[in-house]
Amino acid sequence: MNEKYDRKAHLQSLHKSRKAATQGKADGAILRLTKAGQAVNFNSVAKESGLSKATLYNNAEIRESIENLRQRQATVLPRGQLERELQEESKDAIIASLKRKIRTLQEENTRLKEQLKINYGDLYKKL
Repeated sequence: MNEKYDRKAHLQSLHKSRKAATQGKADGAILRLTKAGQAVNFNSVAKESGLSKATLYNNAEIRESIENLRQRQATVLPRGQLERELQEESKDAIIASLKRKIRTLQEENTRLKEQLKINYGDLYKKL
């Protein structure tokens, strides 16, 4: 038991877990409200998530997503279009596809850099 208790690290991890729980509650409430076709605003998200309105306003990420959705709903998107935009599976599929494309491009970039080094070496030898 020689290990010292690191209070700062403990508090940081506690803060991270609470922040993640708060974000999860808000995201879940927003998703439920949009799937039900209800208005997304600070009052409805606070009521649905059990979080205070002050928490929603003070958390920049949550505030931004509520304001964006509120603004999009004000432009009266058809319900079907809004649901398609918010489907989690389609988002995950797009993200996975983009990650694969990035990895492929990074590998190609590395391969081309190596080929460029070889070509510069050959060119230098010819001089």
